[in-house]
Amino acid sequence: MSKTNTLKKLAFLVLAISTFIKCGTIAAQSTPNFAKIQSEFVTPTAENTLWCYWYWIGDDISKEGITKDLQAMKEAGIGGALIGNINPNEKDGKVPMLSENWWSHMVHAVNEGKRIGVDIGVFNCPGWSQSGGPWVKSEMAMRYMTYSETSISGGKNVKLQLVKPAAEFQDTYVLAFPTIASEKVTSVAKTSKVLVFPSIKNPQNLIDGNTSSTSDFLSATEKYEVEITLEKTINANRLQIIPGKHPILLQCELFAKVNGAYKSIKSFKIDRRKLDPNVGADTYAPLLIDLPNIKSNSFKLKFEKLEFGEYATMENDWSINDIIFSEATGLENYAEKNLSKMHPTPFPAWDSYIWNQQKEVTNSNQKIATTDVLDISDKMDAEGNLVWNAPKGNWTIQRYGMTPTGTKNSPAAPQGKGYEIDKANKELVQFHYNQFVGELLRRVPEENKSAFKYVIADSYEMGSQNWTDGYEQKFESKFGYNPKKYLPVFSGRIVGSVEESERFLWDLRRSVADAVAYEYVGGLKEASNKDNLQLWLENYGHWGFPSEFLMYGGQSDLVSGEFWNEGTLGNIECKSASSAAHIYGKSRVSAEAFTAGDRSYVRHPAMLKKRGDWSFTEGINHFVLHLYVHQPDDNRVPGVNAWFSTEFNRHNTWFKKSKAYFEYLRRSQHLLQQGTYAADVCYFIGENTPIMTGVRNPELPNGYSYDYINAEVILNSMTVKNGKFVLPDGMTYSLMVLPPFKTMRPELLSKIEELVKQGGKIFGGAPEKSPSLQNYPESDKQVQALASKMWKSSSDQVKKYGEGYIVEGLELQEALTQLNVAKDVDLQGKYPVLWTHRTMPGMEIYFLTNQSDQEINFSPS
Repeated sequence: MSKTNTLKKLAFLVLAISTFIKCGTIAAQSTPNFAKIQSEFVTPTAENTLWCYWYWIGDDISKEGITKDLQAMKEAGIGGALIGNINPNEKDGKVPMLSENWWSHMVHAVNEGKRIGVDIGVFNCPGWSQSGGPWVKSEMAMRYMTYSETSISGGKNVKLQLVKPAAEFQDTYVLAFPTIASEKVTSVAKTSKVLVFPSIKNPQNLIDGNTSSTSDFLSATEKYEVEITLEKTINANRLQIIPGKHPILLQCELFAKVNGAYKSIKSFKIDRRKLDPNVGADTYAPLLIDLPNIKSNSFKLKFEKLEFGEYATMENDWSINDIIFSEATGLENYAEKNLSKMHPTPFPAWDSYIWNQQKEVTNSNQKIATTDVLDISDKMDAEGNLVWNAPKGNWTIQRYGMTPTGTKNSPAAPQGKGYEIDKANKELVQFHYNQFVGELLRRVPEENKSAFKYVIADSYEMGSQNWTDGYEQKFESKFGYNPKKYLPVFSGRIVGSVEESERFLWDLRRSVADAVAYEYVGGLKEASNKDNLQLWLENYGHWGFPSEFLMYGGQSDLVSGEFWNEGTLGNIECKSASSAAHIYGKSRVSAEAFTAGDRSYVRHPAMLKKRGDWSFTEGINHFVLHLYVHQPDDNRVPGVNAWFSTEFNRHNTWFKKSKAYFEYLRRSQHLLQQGTYAADVCYFIGENTPIMTGVRNPELPNGYSYDYINAEVILNSMTVKNGKFVLPDGMTYSLMVLPPFKTMRPELLSKIEELVKQGGKIFGGAPEKSPSLQNYPESDKQVQALASKMWKSSSDQVKKYGEGYIVEGLELQEALTQLNVAKDVDLQGKYPVLWTHRTMPGMEIYFLTNQSDQEINFSPS
């Protein structure tokens, strides 16, 4: 259908200026359900309500207050209350969590919700994040692989006690491999000298090889220089910096003295500004920097302190335990690549987990052959005693095992807090569900259980794990090779080659992302659905999100974004949620709406409207108000509140007068839940993980709309009809934009080729190889052969391929024009107007919002 015909069939034009204008034609009014849609717009129904987060703060609760809260919600048009037991001070309150009295309050809320007519949802554990509690033992927790290491001389029967790496530890493997001789050639020597400018105390600790000794630098000093001079010249292939136990963020430049003068070798950052386990279980993980075989005996490091930003706190000083130059090679950023360290701010970019290609190591003595990695686990007893008839030569022995990442659900009362449940084990997720949600359900009278409808998982803030029970078998089944022989990569060594090591870690990150989506989210959904409950989930995370946001959201029943009333929080999250909903066939897209910081009791609906309207244009069509704080009594007015919310509570002066604005939101929701989202472009996000936002490169021109899409949906759900990409729920896209990556697995490229041959249109460059070790190197040959067939089929920038097109080398607007993809909305000028479009047979619904504070006149087409 052309855009001209589309506009002729315009049924509703929603102008976000507090009025709704119906532009109905005879064709639109004859559309089935038109009268019903119109009627339910004029008078919002009981099915079309707002919801709210309903926080019970600090166990300060009362049954009388619960009843009054629910009555006030009902009167205001709030039909869903999502109970979060939040304890910011993590101290016992008046009604201690998990006590019989507390359980009776939870049951009372469900019973009263049934009587009054407000549906109840419950966060799946104490606190707002994530899924844990005191019932989670260390062997059920999120865990990561750690190790201890020793070196021996072989050719004899070796008996020794292997160090247990952590107090809470589950053995997995004992591995041995030939020691890399160059690891012994380092800058750590009694004859080495170090100078620091300006001077610091104990500078010699920087080069003593003792990782428990430290050197402190003053935060008041912006720049430092560290000069390290060795007695003998070395060929430096790597630099290791062991940070101390203080937050640190530095811009660094390395120099080496070559031919009598210092030469700049490499610039890099040290970013350990946040030391909580939810951004890396290996809190003080070393930084490993690959060097280009620099021959020198004198090195200089320049450190420049960088500003931390608002999401971390700088202490009075910072410290470094060791700086070690070595002739041995190593895998750069290995701690980040194996998920022991994660992005240290709430907003990882689409490329935060993509690294520059490291040069290949050609010297076989500098890396470990997979055939040389021996599994000697059966030579160690339960106490760590190793008895092994070691072959001749020098051997490195590593004792591997799992230890908890240390993350715990929060903010929660002490008796409600415990380890986070394993996110890669569906059976353990079911166990966790049974202890909290299941326990509440068992206590609710049968006749009232229908009021309990939702299980809540807020935004993910608990970091990653990188191993679980039985992971070796799961990994091998998924990727076709055994991961065990690549485990020395966890210590920064190169196994097989740099390429193999990188690909193994890519597979590890991908397997973790998939497991968190299917084992954790999928497991929580399955557990909920068994009890006739639905899982409501925010499909992203601000601290250590380890998954892929689209797949993660796709496994839930209901998906949500969030937006804050001020600032930019929401600019990533809302589109992440709406894209997941659209491509996985979910008609409702919620948002945690109007979260805010400080400025208590100064906001009102007029201050909320612009941001709320903005969220509608991001694909949101259901508001979950943030925040209704439980009011246990009537003595504290204008009400118990929290610093992180807008005050939607019955004691706030304007709450009882908010019905007009709430009905505006409900009417908007109603129209924006009709039909399907009308999109022009789908941006493929690539296959790299972790990722919590998509990439729009190039940016979408004005007048068009888009979704992000992932490999899973392309592979399993996408077809082509009438020259458009089509999904089972009716979503269509005229063009797929490929990301600026050089990798793609062959199965996915084969499916994209099939879609293009059937009439699909793609924009972007050819992939050059697979990112995975699976079926390597044959996989690369398959990608290269198929990419050559597709992209070299013609020298034209718009290549006809089968019934479809491949476009490369044009601006995106030019490509859309040449492919006859017209703008959906043309504002006929530059106006501060945003829009969204829903479509259904015979009817088009547009929502437009003026995002300025001035009246404007414009003529969109």
